[in-house]
Amino acid sequence: MSLSDRWNSILETLQAQGRYRALKAPTGIDFCSNDYLGYASSRLPSSPSPVLAQSRQEEKKFPRSGTASRLLRGHHRLWDEVESTLARWHGAEATLIFNSGYVANEGLLSTVIEPGDWVASDERNHASIIDGLRMAKAERFIFRHQDLNQLEDGLRHRARICPAGREMFVVTEALFGMEGDLTPLSQMIELTHRFGSHLIVDEAHSTGCFGPRGAGCVDEQGLRSRVLATLHTGGKALGVAGAYICGPSKLRDLMINRCRHLIFTTALPPVVACWWLDAIGQVRADDEGRRLLHNNAAFFRQELARHGVRASGEHYIAPLILGEDERTAQAAQRLQAAGWDVRAVRPPTVPQDTSRLRISVHADHSREALAALAEALRA
Repeated sequence: MSLSDRWNSILETLQAQGRYRALKAPTGIDFCSNDYLGYASSRLPSSPSPVLAQSRQEEKKFPRSGTASRLLRGHHRLWDEVESTLARWHGAEATLIFNSGYVANEGLLSTVIEPGDWVASDERNHASIIDGLRMAKAERFIFRHQDLNQLEDGLRHRARICPAGREMFVVTEALFGMEGDLTPLSQMIELTHRFGSHLIVDEAHSTGCFGPRGAGCVDEQGLRSRVLATLHTGGKALGVAGAYICGPSKLRDLMINRCRHLIFTTALPPVVACWWLDAIGQVRADDEGRRLLHNNAAFFRQELARHGVRASGEHYIAPLILGEDERTAQAAQRLQAAGWDVRAVRPPTVPQDTSRLRISVHADHSREALAALAEALRA
C-alpha cells in the first residue's frame, strides 16, 4: 500500500463513520465559538482605552513578529507589564505568557511532572492535558468524570506506596469545555491536600466569566493559595491571542529555564501585549457582561426545557448529546442552513456514542435569538 493509499483509506473510513471534517468559514449567528463575553464582535468598546489607543499609534514601531524566543530577542518590556498586571488580578506571585493554551498546558505538565511521579487526570480533560501528561511520562491514573470517590481511592492507594522523592498531582478543568459542568474545586482541594498531592486547574473556559472581576473559579472561591498552578487562555472570553500560567514565582523561574515550549518558540509580537493590557482592563470591569452571560445561559436552558430538550452541564456551555455521529452531523447541517452556526462534535473529541451539538451561549446574544434557536433545536 502506498502512502497515498493509506491516506485515502483513513479519509474514506472517517467519511463512512460520519466523522470526516472540513474547514468551514463562520456563517450565521455564532453559537459555537468561545467568545463568551462577545469581545470579538459586538461588545467591543466603541472607543479604545488609553492603553489600546496608544498602542495603535505605536504599532508601526513594533515588529510584526516576535522575532525570536523570549530568551533571545523576543522579550519586550510590555510582556513584563502584562504578566505583573495578570498576577495582581489573580492575587498570585507570578504569571508567564505562552503562545496558546495548548502550548501552555503541554509545557506546564511536561515540565513540572517528571517520570516516576504519579498524576490523576479526569477522563474528560482536554487533549492538551492528555498530550502534556504523555510527554511527562509519569504514572497516570484516569478517574471517571467528576468522580471524587474514585479519585480518593487512587490518591489513598498511591500515598501508601509513593516512593521517596516522587510527587503526586491532580489535573482537572474548572469548567469542562465539552461537558459544560463545573468541578467541585473545594472538595477536590481537600482531597489533594489530605494525601499530599498538588492540584493544577485549567481555567480556559472559566477565565473572564466567574468571580467579581472575572479572574476565574479558583479565585472566586478563594482557593488561590491552595492550588499549585492555574492555566488561563486569552483567545476565549478575553478575545486576545495567547495564554498564561499563574502560580508561584519559583514555578515561573522553572518554566523559563526548563520548559521547551517556551525556550524554543518564537514569542508573540509585542503589539499583542498591548491588546492584552486592554483586554485585562476591560474584563475586570465587565460585571455587566458576566451578568448578561449567565442570565442568557439560564434563559436558554429554560427555553430548551420548555420544548422538552435536555442539555447537559450547566451555565453557558450547553451540549445536546445525540449519540450517533451521522445524525449529529446532519442536525448541525440543518441548523447551519437555517442560519445558526452550530457545529457537530464527534469522536475522538468526545467519547464513542456521545456525539453532540455543543451550544455556546454568549453575553451579546439576544433573547429573541436564544428563544428561536431553542425552537429550532426541538426539531
